[in-house]
Amino acid sequence: MAFLYALVARGSVVLAEFSATSTNASAIARQILEKIPGNADTHVSYSQDRYIFHVKRTDGLTVLCMADENAGRRTPFAFLEDIHQRFVRTYGRAVHSAHAYAMNDEFSRVLSQQMEYYSNDPNADRINRLKGEMSQVRNVMIENIDKVLDRGDRLELLVDKTANMQGNTFRFRKQARRFRSTVWWRNVKLTFLCCKLSQILLYAISSTWLSRMSALFVVLVVTREVVQTVLVYLSIA
Repeated sequence: MAFLYALVARGSVVLAEFSATSTNASAIARQILEKIPGNADTHVSYSQDRYIFHVKRTDGLTVLCMADENAGRRTPFAFLEDIHQRFVRTYGRAVHSAHAYAMNDEFSRVLSQQMEYYSNDPNADRINRLKGEMSQVRNVMIENIDKVLDRGDRLELLVDKTANMQGNTFRFRKQARRFRSTVWWRNVKLTFLCCKLSQILLYAISSTWLSRMSALFVVLVVTREVVQTVLVYLSIA
């Protein structure tokens, strides 16, 4: 799974969160929330090990996710934008006064569903490409998490490898289907070639029995047929 953790917060107050695997990403996310400078809207990414924390803050509401580095930037920020819109549309002005985890029971399920969708459904990235990459995302620089956290505050990121295995399984199945299709077409081409050569051989034998005097003609015909068959096979391959 490309997305392993996500939260929605007002300042440093977490309103909802969800983790797809056993990890201490929640503790690191809280450190990031406390250390992000200023109150202005921002789009920023911080890397740690093979994972990246993507942050989107708009109108005082912060949406954060932790994703595998292979997820890139477009899809994570599309996910954050989607979550932000859903959260504001669902709770409206209540987000400005809600206490910690006030929306967690209900909205954690939404986080889980959308993390699954953006991790595994190929239509998610296809839709993002059709919409075009957000202008803010093009300017996002991925910085090391040490730049926002003090060395003494930094926590080592611990992630259950099961989540990565799920993502690898999905990619393996896709590659296996492509390989089976390639092998099937190769077998079709080989069968066609064998049938054609058998036809040529039978033609040569029958022609030889009908007229021994036309042996040279038979050889020429067979040679021509073989050449044509090879050319057809090469064009199909």
